[in-house]
Amino acid sequence: LEVAEPPRRELFRRLNIVPGGTACLVEMRTFLLDKLPSHAALRAVDNDLQHLLISWFNRGFLTLERIDWNTPAAILEKLIRYEAVHPMQGWDDLRRRLAADRRCFAFFHPALPSDPLIFVEVALTRSVSNTIVPLIDSREPGADPLRADTAVFYSINNALKGLRGISFGNFLIKQVVLELNAEFPGIDTFVTLSPIPGLRSTLEELLEKREGEQLGEDLQALLRPYQEGLLEATGEQDPFAAIDRLLERPVTGSLKSGLDTCLRELALFYLTHLKRGEFAFDPVAHFHLSNGARLERINPGAHPQERGLRQSWGCMVNYRYLEADLVANHEDYVGQGRIVMSRELERVARHLAEAIHAESAASV
Repeated sequence: LEVAEPPRRELFRRLNIVPGGTACLVEMRTFLLDKLPSHAALRAVDNDLQHLLISWFNRGFLTLERIDWNTPAAILEKLIRYEAVHPMQGWDDLRRRLAADRRCFAFFHPALPSDPLIFVEVALTRSVSNTIVPLIDSREPGADPLRADTAVFYSINNALKGLRGISFGNFLIKQVVLELNAEFPGIDTFVTLSPIPGLRSTLEELLEKREGEQLGEDLQALLRPYQEGLLEATGEQDPFAAIDRLLERPVTGSLKSGLDTCLRELALFYLTHLKRGEFAFDPVAHFHLSNGARLERINPGAHPQERGLRQSWGCMVNYRYLEADLVANHEDYVGQGRIVMSRELERVARHLAEAIHAESAASV
């Protein structure tokens, strides 16, 4: 054991049993993660600390708690501070997100009783949401949760940087589904409304280096049917710049229809063709697909605020959790890298593949 395990692990264990020691070690790892890019030798220390934190923060030690307006103010303040997916501007935003037709759940650990480790925000709605605007607008009127048939998971946040790489989300979603099923038997649809944070930057980079890159050539083939219309409508010389210009103002009719179709295909191409090994390159997609969700719907215009336009041209995704299919979907994805999707998106995927193949064949 002395040969197989570095002595520092024993030091970390002893620190952990001191009052306040766990919080100190989590903070220590936060500091360590900031230093890793410029001090690669510290990676071994981080590996040891992460190994121990995974053990200390396993599911058996975690408690699920609902957060509402009666939760201690110190915890509510941290929700505002830790919310990174859809940042809150203050107490009015938080009050709306904890209203009767909303739910917020978090995992806590006995060593950090005032720190939510991860939390999820849920909207109880009458249908699957295709836009984030009414879900995060503090002025939006509330609805009767007893009439809801859908639970929309619209924000999941890992709160503590020092616990990066320690997975809580898969346990959290499954437990929250059980809680909502017990409270609202009428809810039978569980979906996310998720961002696609790397869509724009990744495709822009791919398009720039398309020469000799199959994915880059496929992306150019995808864009070709739309390129003339985009450039003609805006006077731009680059299709992505043309998309930016069109999104600066309301568009209607055939122009909007064509833009939405183009954005839907770009997002599906990014989610299904770009890989990290056998798995989806997009971390949000990888998280939900590995949990057994299916790719349900891509929503152009779902996030029209500046951040959404900058990250994904305003596109967001619904991932759907169907209890009967979770295990099979998980095994398909983890075992074969196969992404299960709705029939609607399967049709888009077939059209996309045919279009890319036709353009590629025409250029030979």
